Amino acid sequence: MGKTVRLTMAQAVAHFLKKQMTIVDGKKVPVFGGVWAIFGHGNVAGIGEALYQVRGELPTYRAHNEQGMAHAAIAYAKASFRQRFMACTTSIGPGALNMVTAAGVAHVNRIPVLFLPGDVFANRAPDPVLQQIEDFGDGTVSANDAFRPVSRYFDRITRPEQIIAALKRAMQVLTDPLDCGPVTLSLCQDVQAEAFDYPESFFEERVWTTRRPRPDADELANAIALIKKSEKPVIIAGGGVLYSQATKELTAFAEEHRIPVVVTQAGKSAIDERHPLALGSVGVTGTSAANAIAVETDLIIAVGTRCQDFTTGSWALFQNEKLNILGLNIAAYDAAKHDGQTLVADAREGLKAVSSGLAGWKAPAALAEKAEREKHVWMEAAAKAMASTNAALPSDAQVIGAVTRSIDLEKAIGLCAAGGLPGEMHKLWPATAPGSYHMEYGFSCMGYEIAGGLGAKMAHPEKEVFVLVGDGSYMMLNSELATSVMLGLKLNIVLLDNRGYGCINRLQMATGGANFNNLLKDAHYEVMPEIDFRGHAESMGAVAVKVASIAELEKAIADSKKNDRTSVFVIDTDPLITTEAGGYWWDVAVPEVSPREQVNKARKAYVEARAAQRIS
Repeated sequence: MGKTVRLTMAQAVAHFLKKQMTIVDGKKVPVFGGVWAIFGHGNVAGIGEALYQVRGELPTYRAHNEQGMAHAAIAYAKASFRQRFMACTTSIGPGALNMVTAAGVAHVNRIPVLFLPGDVFANRAPDPVLQQIEDFGDGTVSANDAFRPVSRYFDRITRPEQIIAALKRAMQVLTDPLDCGPVTLSLCQDVQAEAFDYPESFFEERVWTTRRPRPDADELANAIALIKKSEKPVIIAGGGVLYSQATKELTAFAEEHRIPVVVTQAGKSAIDERHPLALGSVGVTGTSAANAIAVETDLIIAVGTRCQDFTTGSWALFQNEKLNILGLNIAAYDAAKHDGQTLVADAREGLKAVSSGLAGWKAPAALAEKAEREKHVWMEAAAKAMASTNAALPSDAQVIGAVTRSIDLEKAIGLCAAGGLPGEMHKLWPATAPGSYHMEYGFSCMGYEIAGGLGAKMAHPEKEVFVLVGDGSYMMLNSELATSVMLGLKLNIVLLDNRGYGCINRLQMATGGANFNNLLKDAHYEVMPEIDFRGHAESMGAVAVKVASIAELEKAIADSKKNDRTSVFVIDTDPLITTEAGGYWWDVAVPEVSPREQVNKARKAYVEARAAQRIS
């Protein structure tokens, strides 16, 4: 067995994590950017003491909310293109369960994060311990079993030596481009404190690098043949392009073969949107240019995307009867969706191999010409939507226009998550560099925004991070604003107050529903809330200002450059106005039977729209 070192299980975890390395821009760096921790009785004596011993090599950060710190860890990994990630530890019970929502975010978005929640006593001597959930029919169940469906790998550590195999497996999952996602190692609290003679080799430094599978020869030949016979191909670029760091190859491929590029929420910033062939967002929140090309395409080249319903207009967007789908993806599961012809490979390697095989082939010139015309029309519509205004209640688009006019887009990250803002930002935010657009829309998790901004800032302290957040999401989870102040990480938070859940209110109206329980004025109340967002932000240490117009917002952003800490800009907005240009139908089931005529009318339109869906 060789030499051993006697450590507690928790100490073994800490010493192992600090020895895991990766290569970023040619430099060897720790793969773990740190550990987020909120301590409680289930982890403070074990993992807490262990982290203290390695705090110089593996920093520990304190948060105010377990879900918030997990969102920060997820955003850190996303902003790092999954090359680096973080761990999160909590106590047993409520602390652990608070992270389950964030685990869902990481799972859907294929983001690596290591969850280390405390658990029950393995020896069961003090059962039931404080915060323990008892299953009357299964003595092995604890609250942490809730992590199973939202973890790519789950393990409960009931003996100290089990951590050896578990941590090795965890690293394989966290660094694998296919299996990548959240890992949960549920740490029984008595076992955290138990000692074991661990082999010294377990703590040797290891460098993890990106695996880049190349295409199968037969699949590659089929992909080349599909493209060569197409007349109206389009590339849909997803987040996999960014995680593969294949943005240069994507642009080169589009240029060489004269194929337009449209982007998903996760894929936005995979190509500089100033490029003539870059048509912007596609689908439900797509630009008119992207959707005009998508409607007629006879070949979708889906690169690194899982083709979810917002991307495909619930599979009603693509109307060419001769449509083929080529799925270039690291995951065969995603590549084969909707009878797609698969090209299972790393995005970078796949694009290079296909381009080489096409040997100078170009799509018909008419396609690029149409793309140019449609883009010109869209850019005029976008400029109109984002133009300055004197309206008392500006639109989300007008706020986005004010922000983008006021910052250096080359040195900024625009970040958002849920509600109506993601749709407007997907259409309108002018992404120019990889990672300059950061959106969590796979899980559409309200409350991600501020915590996510903190994680993105930790990954890129040299960037100005602009978080756009609605009042609804702000009220759900804002506590990491104080953490950003505490850590000296300046965020720029633009808080759009439309007095409720404006996005879902619009959807409610669009499906024939009555205005009910979304905007504050339409909810049950005795006293209408008058929330002082400026005062609230200031109470957590931020510099905050309430502005009354778009012009005041632009001035406030300019003035904030001298601020030394997180700055919050509050502006009232209209809950009903959205950008009319672009967009597409989305399958939201309308009641088949209703006493309300508005619903019946919406149901009829819904049935008609469903006729265009592609079913396979």
